[in-house]
Amino acid sequence: MKNGVNGVALGVFVFFFLAITVMGFLAARWRKAENEHSLDEWGLGGRSFGTWVTWFLLGGDLYTAYTFVAVPAAIYAAGASGFFAVPYTILVYPLIFAFLPRLWSVSHRHGYVTTSDFVRGRFGSKGLSLAVAVTGILATMPYIALQLVGIQAVLDVMGVGGGDNTNWFVKDLPLLIAFGVLAAYTYSSGLRAPALIAFVKDGLIYLVIAVAIIYIPIKLGGFDDIFAKAGHAFAQTSPVTGKPRGALTPPEAGQWTYATLALGSALALFMYPHSITATLSSRSREVIRRNTTILPLYSLMLGLLALLGFMAIAAGVKVQNGQLAIPQLFEDMFPDWFAGVAFAAIGIGALVPAAIMSIAAANLFTRNIYKDFIKPDATPKEETRVSKIVSLLVKVGALVFVLTMDKTVAINFQLLGGIWILQTFPALVGGLFTRWFHRWALLAGWAVGMVYGTLAAYGVASPTQKHFGGSAKEIPGIGEIGYIGLTAFVMNVVVTVVLTFVLKAVKAPEGVDETRPDDYTADAGDPGVQVELPPATAGTSH
Repeated sequence: MKNGVNGVALGVFVFFFLAITVMGFLAARWRKAENEHSLDEWGLGGRSFGTWVTWFLLGGDLYTAYTFVAVPAAIYAAGASGFFAVPYTILVYPLIFAFLPRLWSVSHRHGYVTTSDFVRGRFGSKGLSLAVAVTGILATMPYIALQLVGIQAVLDVMGVGGGDNTNWFVKDLPLLIAFGVLAAYTYSSGLRAPALIAFVKDGLIYLVIAVAIIYIPIKLGGFDDIFAKAGHAFAQTSPVTGKPRGALTPPEAGQWTYATLALGSALALFMYPHSITATLSSRSREVIRRNTTILPLYSLMLGLLALLGFMAIAAGVKVQNGQLAIPQLFEDMFPDWFAGVAFAAIGIGALVPAAIMSIAAANLFTRNIYKDFIKPDATPKEETRVSKIVSLLVKVGALVFVLTMDKTVAINFQLLGGIWILQTFPALVGGLFTRWFHRWALLAGWAVGMVYGTLAAYGVASPTQKHFGGSAKEIPGIGEIGYIGLTAFVMNVVVTVVLTFVLKAVKAPEGVDETRPDDYTADAGDPGVQVELPPATAGTSH
């Protein structure tokens, strides 16, 4: 590790940070809204984004700074088991091809802004809608916090903020500045800001990975040497566990864990509110269908990114916190100026998803808590104002989380977030294809999944912590170790199906379904669509 502040890298980092800050504020004039006091405009960018804008926005949304740091860090720490992120991002796209266009269509026809809006309209249940909204907000908060952790990792490696004995305000000042800028341009420009910045973010990430995958192996003697050194390192016995540190291929004992984690993560990814927010911002059903076919390009990038974990081992990177491994690899291997470009890619890769996540959480609160339960007669202008304020509060909460708690707490809550958000799948995806499920059965299934998933995760210990030490546990009745979220999901579905039969048999009252079959295949120009594009953007080619 280099001593002191890396001035050249910091200068390049600051240059890109200032550039995207200017872009964030200018985004308010990009595709200027006909009515700025509308949640459709501030929270969904006017529902006007074309194929490429949506592609960059979804990529910036799903492939975050934490992905950039955590996936290769998992490879660095344990070996090939960290590659589960690659198959799960491949599995997810056939899944979303089946249901996202239907969600887009019904949401545009009825003006739904959130998944909870759809659930309330489909099942006529504010209680079920509230459950989905609260789950979404809870799952999103630690996700935002982890983006800030990603920025902190970069700042630490650059030597910004001083050492452990430095005054806390001085140490955290760079992060506070980054937070303040993010909060300001998100408040001002809404979803248009991350949509515009995503072009820079993804361009930088593709550039850095392309250079890293060629340049670093050349410096390290080629991939043969990299894998040989990694294999030797993984064969060493860990003093903490008394077992080998990891493996170049997943061991047989871990195959159930690997497979269930990949499948469960694939099912959960597009349940997150920020994924849906980016989806609903697109201008047509066809844009969504096209994006499900080209988004796998990011999975190719992710596979190459994961290899950096092996490179960090071969390069002799030694860090106490595995999250610093890749930033430290860049610091050690790249010229200072290009290390600055790489750090900027990670930093901007944190700001884009953090902005979208805070907007998504704010939309959920405004539409499905504030309007449904606090002020039902809220005007569109008031909805937008409340959503802007809540987006700031969400970021403040995430910042406090990062500054006051151990980073492992944020990671633990993120693991819980994945388990929790998966429990909304039956109500959302099930509701897109059938009205058979009973609203009370869906609520009961959700509750069972949430309780089991939380308690099971609480009971998982690791060598370094007593509770929430991982996301895998023995699957009841099977005996294999598997992803807790998927086990909870199966319990959720079983309870939902059984109770639906019971409730229908006793003729329990069902809510009113405000949707019609043709809502699920409607496009923006079809008759009956209630939400139309503003005249200024309706004919624009993107």
